[in-house]
Amino acid sequence: MRSLLFVPADSEKKLDKALSCGADVLLVDLEDSVAPASKPKARETARGFLAQARQIEPRPRLYVRVNQLDTADIDADLAAVMEAAPDGILLPKCSRGPDVQHLGAELGVYEALNDLPAGSTRILALVTETAGSLFGMGTYAGASPRLAGLTWGAEDLSAALGAETSRAADGSLTAPYVLARTLTLLAAAAAEVPAIDGIHPGFRDLHGLRSECELARRDGFSGKLAIHPGQVEVINAAFTPSPEAIARAEAIVAAFAAAPEAGVISLDGEMLDRPHLSRAERLLARARREPRA
Repeated sequence: MRSLLFVPADSEKKLDKALSCGADVLLVDLEDSVAPASKPKARETARGFLAQARQIEPRPRLYVRVNQLDTADIDADLAAVMEAAPDGILLPKCSRGPDVQHLGAELGVYEALNDLPAGSTRILALVTETAGSLFGMGTYAGASPRLAGLTWGAEDLSAALGAETSRAADGSLTAPYVLARTLTLLAAAAAEVPAIDGIHPGFRDLHGLRSECELARRDGFSGKLAIHPGQVEVINAAFTPSPEAIARAEAIVAAFAAAPEAGVISLDGEMLDRPHLSRAERLLARARREPRA
């Protein structure tokens, strides 16, 4: 999952347009981008869109951002969209691993009611939207086989903290949000699932977006959330391994395969050890999963 695009569930026009924008995942949004009075209609629109989009091949993966666990809205959300068998659910304001377990149990019921394969609906957890959630980052490892990744966001967290902004004058994240981003990356690594970087709010600032993507890829994130179709191409390009990177990774894997007992090898004048092999194998696995940009 390189690019994950939020699309308001109450806009048929935006949903239809999003299908052809090249995003790996569409996040059909029933939460923040939909006004409370519009949620019932948005659920019906989302269900119809999911049912139609599932018939298209190839297609992006289809996830739904439901409302948070401690609201009545989430039951109505799941009752509506699970009939159309989404690929996954994005859980907002997730505070700890048991929240993922709770949602997984509910999904199991809806899968049974709708004759869907048990465990087929994945969960992407948004894990930094409250101050307390930062203290639960170590609880996602082993929480659920449904867990498909962890992602983070600064917007709700900044509101919870009473902050004026989450970014400095130069556009960089301020300290609390650097911490939240880093903890998400570490928690995802501990849980052995992908880490997805948060949004870049300036949707016309493609230069800034490209810089953020490059930093995120460098640090270990495997994709990034998007809020506009115009961001998708930049994100996909940044998180698609280059031919040069693939060739280098293949050479590292081949060199270790030729010396299976070695802990350290020499390649092109550089000493490489087992962590280099692990990184190369992960890059090649990602290259096999994702299409070329």
